[in-house]
Amino acid sequence: MTPEQCRAARGLANISQDELAQAANVGLSTVRNFEAGRSTPVANNLAAMVKALEAVGVVLIPENGGGAGVRLAKPGILK
Repeated sequence: MTPEQCRAARGLANISQDELAQAANVGLSTVRNFEAGRSTPVANNLAAMVKALEAVGVVLIPENGGGAGVRLAKPGILK
């Protein structure tokens, strides 16, 4: 996940940085610094952030030549 994807994902899911931090059990500064491009979270924190976003329906689209992206899953499509 890139910082841009994180910001976009939160926007789509309508959750704050604080709500993401709480759901992922990471510090608010971890989310803020990542989204601002100041630092990259350690692997387990980044994975927890991804998992928390996926839990609210966010689908992260990997870079595939067309650019990384974010979308919301259709209801009932989540794994």
